Amino acid sequence: MNLEISQAQFGVRPPVTKPIPEFLLEVGEEGIRELISKHYDAIKQSDISHLFPQDDAEFEKAKVNSADFFIQICGGPKYFNTNRGAPQMVGRHAPFRIDAKARQTWLELYKPLLEELKEKGVTETSLNSFWRYLDIFSIWMINTQ
Repeated sequence: MNLEISQAQFGVRPPVTKPIPEFLLEVGEEGIRELISKHYDAIKQSDISHLFPQDDAEFEKAKVNSADFFIQICGGPKYFNTNRGAPQMVGRHAPFRIDAKARQTWLELYKPLLEELKEKGVTETSLNSFWRYLDIFSIWMINTQ
């Protein structure tokens, strides 16, 4: 599995390719919700926790919103659009000071979780596709040098 992190050039937004549909088929909606929940739990213990809601109820709601987004991006139902409107993630993240280091941490916290999915039988093709999306999508969120 190739979990390399691309170099990010501030202000440059490379083209993003959505994960292949097989990722959602292999992981399932509940699997994506579990992946996002575990990722957020890891974030809560990290040096980027300040970028996320501090209130427990709001933090749990953020997990749901994020999972809804990723299910939709992976070809599932449009839960995010239905519940929150168009994603417009760059704008939604604008109030937070996200730099390259924060992006690095965010991505690093996904690596062991994707390894777990591999151990559960999710194919490398699907995992690599999801990782490529995360890698490039996260470059778009950097808004601070």
